Amino acid sequence: MIAVTLLAALALVTGDSLPGIALERRTAATLDARVGDTLDLALEPGAVVRRAIVSAIYEPTTDPSTVTRRDLAVRFHLPDLSALLGAPDRVDRFGVALQPGADPLATAAALNQVAFGYRAAPSAQIASESSQTFRVVSRFHAAIAVISVIASAIFLLCIMLLKVEERRRDAAVMRFTGVRRRTIFGALLLEAVLVASLGSIIGVVLAVAAGAVTNSYYQQFFATRLIFSQITFGIIRFSVLLSLGLGLGAGALAAWRLVRTNPMILWGRG
Repeated sequence: MIAVTLLAALALVTGDSLPGIALERRTAATLDARVGDTLDLALEPGAVVRRAIVSAIYEPTTDPSTVTRRDLAVRFHLPDLSALLGAPDRVDRFGVALQPGADPLATAAALNQVAFGYRAAPSAQIASESSQTFRVVSRFHAAIAVISVIASAIFLLCIMLLKVEERRRDAAVMRFTGVRRRTIFGALLLEAVLVASLGSIIGVVLAVAAGAVTNSYYQQFFATRLIFSQITFGIIRFSVLLSLGLGLGAGALAAWRLVRTNPMILWGRG
C-alpha cells in the first residue's frame, strides 16, 4: 500500500501535460522508478484512474514515529490528489506556519473558534501525543539502567573485597615492617582507581562500537538515516564519573576493612 502524503506547498514543475508526482526514495526503489517515468495511478489494483510523471525523488525526513511502519509515500499536487481521490476540497491534515513571535497556543485557540469540523493544535502538542510510546520505552530503559547500576555496584564491591582478601599476607607483612595504615590504604585505593579507569576506557570503546553496529544494522533494515544509538559526550562523562565513583567507593570500603584488621589475623595467626 502506498501512503499518500499531502504537501500543498510542493512545487513540481513538468513540461508534460501529465501531472507530476514525487516519490520517496524507498518508494522509487520498490517500484524501480526513475525521474521521467510514467506511472499508472489507481485507488484499486488494476483500475487505472490516470497517469502521472515522476518529477522528483526525495529523501524523507527522519521521524521515529513513522520509521517502523515502512509505508511507501508519494507526494502530489493538491488538485491532482483531489482528482485522484474523487474528493475535492477535502483534506485530512495540513500545517500552518506562524510568523516569528506568534503564540502557537493562542493561534490554535483562535482558529478553533472560527468554524467547526476541524481541530487546531500546536505542533509541540501533536509531537508529545505521538511520542507516548517512546516515553514509556525511555522510562523502561531508565528502570533497567538503575537496576543494572545497583547490581554492578554490588558486584564490583564483591570483586574488590575478594581482591583485597588476596592481599591479606602482603598487608600483614607491610604492617609488620612498619608501613603505616594510611600508606596501605592509599596504595589499595590507587589500585582500585586504576582498575576503574581501565574499565571505563574499555566500556566507552565497547559502547561506541555497539552504537555504530546498531546504527548500521537498523539504518539498512529500515532504509533510513535515523540515528538509533547516540553516544554523546554527556553520556560518556556521566558513565566515566559513575564508574570512577563506584570503583573508588568499593576500593575504599575494601581497603578500610583490610587496614583495620589486626596484622596477626591477616597473617592467619590470630
